[in-house]
Amino acid sequence: MLARDDAYKLLTSKLKRENMVKHCLAVEAIMREFASRFNGDRELWGLTGLLHDIDFDETFNDPKRHGVLAAEYLKGLLPEEALRAIISHNFENTGVKPESVMEKALIVADALSGLIVACALVMPHKKLSEVKVETIEKKFKAKDFARGVSRERISLCKEIGLSEREAFEIGLQAMLRIADKLGL
Repeated sequence: MLARDDAYKLLTSKLKRENMVKHCLAVEAIMREFASRFNGDRELWGLTGLLHDIDFDETFNDPKRHGVLAAEYLKGLLPEEALRAIISHNFENTGVKPESVMEKALIVADALSGLIVACALVMPHKKLSEVKVETIEKKFKAKDFARGVSRERISLCKEIGLSEREAFEIGLQAMLRIADKLGL
């Protein structure tokens, strides 16, 4: 399996926009915490989160290839279960339906990271430390807030045994641990 440092170098060689790299770092952090919650392999789940959008720059205008191209890049570097999770995180376009806990957790982490960042950006100092779980709950219910964040994808947490509030708590704590890397 790919070492974390090598995975990060590979990611930054493919993704040129800093905000996309930060998004991948946030998803990695959340996935590591989800792994702990579900007795998964923290390293594997983290790498899956870190690399899930590695092909984003190349597939931005071709969503049917997003995730599929990433899996091609990562074949032989990550186990098959990680590749399937990466392809299924874009199930709406790839047709690969998420089935495992890790696959569904990746979808939740992907969307949840966006909601949490949006919550931080409306705080007075734009810091994650200002965000409370109650803030996330309130903003989650406000359909006009962070319209690009899929509430349905976050609600997939229920299929893996988490309430939305538990997912918010896990996501926020994970992202707080790397707030400096996220610039938040």
